[in-house]
Amino acid sequence: MKLNKKKTIEFDILTIFPRIFDSYVNESILGRAQRSNLIRVRTFDLRKFTTDKRQSVDDLPYGGGAGMVLMAEPILKGIEKIRKISKVPARKMKTVIFSAKGKQFEQKMAYEWAKKYEKIILISGRYEGIDERVVQISKAEEVSVGPYVLTDGDVAAMAVISAVARLAPGVINPKSLKEESHFNLLSSKEARVVAGDLEYPHYTRPETINWKKKRYRVPGILLSGNHKNIEEWRKENSSSI
Repeated sequence: MKLNKKKTIEFDILTIFPRIFDSYVNESILGRAQRSNLIRVRTFDLRKFTTDKRQSVDDLPYGGGAGMVLMAEPILKGIEKIRKISKVPARKMKTVIFSAKGKQFEQKMAYEWAKKYEKIILISGRYEGIDERVVQISKAEEVSVGPYVLTDGDVAAMAVISAVARLAPGVINPKSLKEESHFNLLSSKEARVVAGDLEYPHYTRPETINWKKKRYRVPGILLSGNHKNIEEWRKENSSSI
């Protein structure tokens, strides 16, 4: 699957705690990608779109039950604001809501988003969830990052940014992308060739590690210099999904 030529992928996050993202998105690969204008990450404080003095964003659920639910109107106003100030065409824009009942996020989805979109709006939920009318009105896609429950959608947003941003042209060496786990899932043709293969084991210096009276050596085949045999070894030692 070919990715677009060099472009900037924008990530706009609507959240109650915008400062949570400061350290993560400004360090290491994501930080360098932003400084190189390959990606752009912005946070929007959900409370800025409230109308009462308390800046309320949640309320009790109709029908009863534990916990609180994020109200629709502040989120809808936030989405509308982000879309309105954007210079990205609507067809190049995607809105995502994190939800336990959403579609499972996977590597193929990350590639498709990196290829197709220039702006991804991420709605970070908390508490018991988000008023269902947000999905109905905004036409956002509900996405889950795994079969488990998080305390918030902020971590999920970071996971999606990490998975998609690294696929923006120029962020990661293309050769590295082709040699990693899940690359074979990007098309049915590739999947038929090496169905279900994950990455092979990795080793680096020193050649031998002495640990608690035991020796742990790098497999000899990796030191042979025979690239064909190394390739075969890696295929044989790849884990399967």
